[in-house]
Amino acid sequence: MTVLAPGDPPPFERCNPWGSAPCLVVCDHASAAMPLALGALGLADAHRLEHIAWDIGAAWIARRLAQRLDAPALLAGYSRLVADCNRSPEDPAAFAETSDTIAIPGNRGLTGEARRARTLAVHRPYHDAIREVLDGFADNGVAPVLIAVHTMTPRMRGEDRRPEMFTVCRERGDRMAAPVLERMSATGGIITGDNSPYGLDVDEDFTVPEHAISRGLAYLQFEVRQDLVSREEDARRWADLVFDVVADLVADAGLRTPHRGVLLPRGRRAR
Repeated sequence: MTVLAPGDPPPFERCNPWGSAPCLVVCDHASAAMPLALGALGLADAHRLEHIAWDIGAAWIARRLAQRLDAPALLAGYSRLVADCNRSPEDPAAFAETSDTIAIPGNRGLTGEARRARTLAVHRPYHDAIREVLDGFADNGVAPVLIAVHTMTPRMRGEDRRPEMFTVCRERGDRMAAPVLERMSATGGIITGDNSPYGLDVDEDFTVPEHAISRGLAYLQFEVRQDLVSREEDARRWADLVFDVVADLVADAGLRTPHRGVLLPRGRRAR
């Protein structure tokens, strides 16, 4: 089964590959693109660019943050509805049939072959690229920080408006989280969340557990509320703000010293 055809975007975007900082910026939900072969997955046009398809503003943040840090960055090239790059391919949530109460007709009743084809075309190349960059750091005796950029919808499933403007999602090895939360809160006027409204769940999330926690690397996974970064200039300002609170942490070799890595099990529950 062919998923990507000539004229389709590549499965990931590589930014600033020669960046010198001991850091890799990744963005799992950077794009709303869908392969020509899959059409719009049966979605109405009104939903194709909504939060169910991608993290609005996240790509702008990731590119700008990589530029400011002088770090390499990898951005996933397709909508999370094609294959969610922050889920294990074995997790049914990687091919969601419904998102925020909206049905995804093109994901209903997928065969194992169809799932494998999407994984090979979209999910695996992105994660292989992350492994390649991190292996390159290791070969040069460098322990990098992995920064995972996400954005969150202001409302989900009809809930009240989320007050959090910036959230740190953490589990184990959260060396970056505490100072980032402290500094972001100290800037004034920014309502910060600590694992709220989202946390990092090693049974659900894929990228940080797979690439950072398993290697014992320092990491930062954060979310910015999408209504604050729906314009590029606003997203760039948020990236600059994040840069201001993380730049010296990324440069701190002591903070980046690897802890003992562990391979963590991942369940199949959908968030």
